[in-house]
Amino acid sequence: MHPFDDDATVGGMTPEQFRALGHRAVDWIADYLAGVESRGVLSESKPGEVYDALPESPPETPDDWDAAFADLDRVVMPGVTHWQSPSFFGYFPCNGSAPAIIGELLSAGLGVQGMLWQTSPACTELEMRVLDWMAELIGLPDAFRFDRSDRKGGGVIQGTASEAALIALVAARRRSIDAGADPASLCVYTSTQAHSSIVKAAMIAGLARDADDRARVRLIETDDEHRMRADALASAVRSDLDAGRTPCFVSATAGTTSSCAFDPIGDLARAIDDADPAFFGGPRGWLHVDAAYAGAACVCPEFRWMLDGVERADSVCFNPHKWLLTSFDCDCFWVRDADALTRATSVTPEYLRNQASDAGAVVDYRDWQAPLGRRFRALKLWLVLRHFGAEGLRAYIREHVRLGEVFESMVGADDRFELAATRHLNLVCFRFRDDAAGSSERADAATAELMRRVNATGRALCTHTRLAVAGGERYVIRFCPGATGVRERHVRDAWALFQEHAGAAIAAGSA
Repeated sequence: MHPFDDDATVGGMTPEQFRALGHRAVDWIADYLAGVESRGVLSESKPGEVYDALPESPPETPDDWDAAFADLDRVVMPGVTHWQSPSFFGYFPCNGSAPAIIGELLSAGLGVQGMLWQTSPACTELEMRVLDWMAELIGLPDAFRFDRSDRKGGGVIQGTASEAALIALVAARRRSIDAGADPASLCVYTSTQAHSSIVKAAMIAGLARDADDRARVRLIETDDEHRMRADALASAVRSDLDAGRTPCFVSATAGTTSSCAFDPIGDLARAIDDADPAFFGGPRGWLHVDAAYAGAACVCPEFRWMLDGVERADSVCFNPHKWLLTSFDCDCFWVRDADALTRATSVTPEYLRNQASDAGAVVDYRDWQAPLGRRFRALKLWLVLRHFGAEGLRAYIREHVRLGEVFESMVGADDRFELAATRHLNLVCFRFRDDAAGSSERADAATAELMRRVNATGRALCTHTRLAVAGGERYVIRFCPGATGVRERHVRDAWALFQEHAGAAIAAGSA
């Protein structure tokens, strides 16, 4: 019998089968999360190992679910790096939580395609309200909220901050062109420490030929704290204006990837205004604030200083999936002028026309993003907010910041190491001191070897960057305690690992 011949089936299974397998899957996930601490953090899988372990052809007949679950353990799990491990200190975190997982399950079960208000009003309006809640929680100006801005502005859930940057740049490009700018004259500005997604957005939008094209993408110098220099930005804008080019888009970063540095948004806004008074509010320019990671900390009032000047921005984004207990993917993206965005992205074929949209009475989120289709992502963020509440989220962020302080104090107490940048929030950047290893080059080699040895134990995972230290670009370990289950003992255990392998790393770096 074909699996869909029986009217009593639910998506190819009987209700009883579906319930049993659903319980089994949830139990599997619960067991995984309960035991993830005991697993080695970094996958030891070799290139091609998972691919080669799978059959060359798909099954011709229905497969056995016992075999499928066995292959999860046999084939899939060895190839997983455990981002949910409390000893995952690399990159920035990719948070998850029980209410977020439940939200994903409900979204998958409903199977909503929320491209239009009409295709599921709840999908759109729940997202609108949740984005208003988030704007309030992180202290954004009223202009970015649906309920406070006469619907001129508002928010939407993108997949990632990279997608938010792209859609903001597309809107900026359209606004500049509408004002009469030559598309070939448009220029983009961000700092040398900004995320690579800004350059990639310029490439996709046709403003940059490749990642090294600086003809119209300006990487602005930073100061000793790795923040974009307002005077250097103003100089670049003036230079482009004098050359007949059009400043189009500035992306400021609130929490850079390498060191969690904060660009001075207000100073940048004033510098641009002085250099090009026509920039803000059109007809030409757009100021975007990328707070992908650090924006989560703004649920705590004491960290909202990082967004000083955001009232001058055209768009803002941050990722709850990084540090706010919401499973990947979930980026909150706000604009103050929704019309400027939708003018750049709206295409309305006949098959999408409907009375509510034609009357302008609703928000159609298809026009707020690059793809047409969209999942019911707001469900998981809604459930996270309801489960933890603002108080719970603030306590979560504050504890991780405290753990960053604990690790910083341990680094500072060992005279073999130095902090490579000011600690912001919970990110600590450190390296061997030059005099501990013998030279800058040997310190770089020893620091890289130390990270390799620690990661190889499977008991912790860190990642690296290069930062300007003592007059040169130096190899630096980044340590970020931000996993959902991280506790102080995990941080102290990780530091014990660094100390255990420090001597051998220095010896190897000097060889």
